[in-house]
Amino acid sequence: MQKLIITVALVGAEVRKEDTPHLPITPDEIAEQAQEVYEAGASIVHIHARDVEGNSTQDREIYGEIIAKIKERCPIIIQVSTGGAVGMTDDERIQPVSLKPEMATLTTGTVNFGEEVFMNSATQIRRFALEMKEHGVRPEFEIFDTGMIENAYKLVRDGYVRGHLHYDFVMGVAMPATPEQLLFVRKQIPEGATWTVAGVGRAQLPMSTMAILLGGHVRVGLEDNIYYRKGELATNRQLVERVVRISREIGREIATPDEARKILQIS
Repeated sequence: MQKLIITVALVGAEVRKEDTPHLPITPDEIAEQAQEVYEAGASIVHIHARDVEGNSTQDREIYGEIIAKIKERCPIIIQVSTGGAVGMTDDERIQPVSLKPEMATLTTGTVNFGEEVFMNSATQIRRFALEMKEHGVRPEFEIFDTGMIENAYKLVRDGYVRGHLHYDFVMGVAMPATPEQLLFVRKQIPEGATWTVAGVGRAQLPMSTMAILLGGHVRVGLEDNIYYRKGELATNRQLVERVVRISREIGREIATPDEARKILQIS
């Protein structure tokens, strides 16, 4: 198997300090936790930004400050969100891509997200893919439902995405977080593509363990799950350390950022 790539979704758009005091909000807090998870074994940080009041923002200048501070501390791969928060405009959501990070998420379909709708029309998806292509940013196809896999591959067929293909299966929002579902979706992506699993809530640990066993990669972090176990709040570092222990116990080593770059073919 390839070495395991661990992505950490440090912040998210929905979790608040009232939910967990361990959530990083400011650029300094985000950069500090990026260094912590890098030292624990993560090779990618998935970042959202917050404004001075702690609300989700896609402001280019705030992202720029976060990215600069992370780069000062460690060589981890920085992956920005283009999802932002539900209700944001396309112009808002796409701002961080112009900073030319190494990676960005690209959700390839519309999905019910709690009581709201996370809208991603075909026009939006093509625009986001084209901007990533123009800025040399590696997209991670964010797959909330199985139909999004075909939508992603249509971007490839139509020339909007070139090079290595990488998918993130988000389990526990629209797709059920079950072994059967994961076994199904991993068979639907093109040969040679890589994939990560992001289990939401209590699904994070079992889905991460399955991904390790099946040769996939893992995303953990407070964006997706704030608990270490029932009733016990986690830190981002703790969630990484647990995945590292599990993976090494079964003999699968952990990828450094540079090794992850080679696996994902990021130049």
